[in-house]
Amino acid sequence: MSRKVLVIGETRDGVLRNVTFEAIAAAKRISDGGEIVGLICTGSADTQLAEEMIHYGADRSILAENPKLETYTSEGFAQAAGQVIEQEKPDAIVMGHTAIGKDLTPKLAARYETGLISDVTELEESTDNVVFTRPIYSGKAFEKKIITDGLLFITIRPNNIPSLEKDSSRSGDVSVTEVEVADLRTVITDVIKKTADGVDLSEAKVIVAGGRGVKSKEGFDPLYDLAEVLGGAVGASRGACDADYCDYSLQIGQTGKVVTPDLYIACGISGAIQHLAGMSNSKVIVAINKDPEANIFNIADYGIVGDLFEIIPQLIEEIKQVKVNA
Repeated sequence: MSRKVLVIGETRDGVLRNVTFEAIAAAKRISDGGEIVGLICTGSADTQLAEEMIHYGADRSILAENPKLETYTSEGFAQAAGQVIEQEKPDAIVMGHTAIGKDLTPKLAARYETGLISDVTELEESTDNVVFTRPIYSGKAFEKKIITDGLLFITIRPNNIPSLEKDSSRSGDVSVTEVEVADLRTVITDVIKKTADGVDLSEAKVIVAGGRGVKSKEGFDPLYDLAEVLGGAVGASRGACDADYCDYSLQIGQTGKVVTPDLYIACGISGAIQHLAGMSNSKVIVAINKDPEANIFNIADYGIVGDLFEIIPQLIEEIKQVKVNA
């Protein structure tokens, strides 16, 4: 059964996040040959972003424009998205399971009295229902869910559903809709970023994470060097954040970010259950720790027992050598 699917795109610093393209790929599978409509809520219409959604698989795109949408607020974006949903009447809505997605989608699902399946990592198409798989119990188990009535409303975990290849020759209609946004109870006047420039942690293919074993703020310097040569991002355990070695924006775990990179390098991390909940589904896990009994080795694909301050510089040199010879 073909379905019209609305994909709510997400931007950061004026650029579409990769999870938007992954959401389009998921929407393609849900639609079963139906129409894919991209939606971007924006303070100033940028047709280039809308066209990029088409290049990655959307059939057409809508820019919901209002000056009050320049910076994200759940109230403003919910009003804007709601007007487009009323206009388009989609059979399904897909968005990334990001900080914004986790904030916006429950509000919309409640408004339309429909079920929301969040943090989807896999989906299976069928004639009548789409089966969605999501982790539960901090990733220790998985459950399969379907929505039998009403809107199909899902959020997908970044780095789990591959995006389609970009096709710059694809074309589709781009429309600008001026939406009404009532006076907001919360107005954002300025945004101060604590995260470092570079690869977005939640979408990084490679993550180098440090724990209490890095010993200090300066101890994170080799991790940043390794992440740079690998084209990855730096993360941390809660222990490292609590010790003030780094900012909490880098925290990975049950009370931090949940990540699923292709490669996760855990440096000086013991492997507390709270941390494992945020990274145990990484495709390849490498652990570096002086303690051979550290719990992190129980889930690691590769383990290195030793001093991270000796091992990481050697890794960096080897990687640089491989790149030179490639």
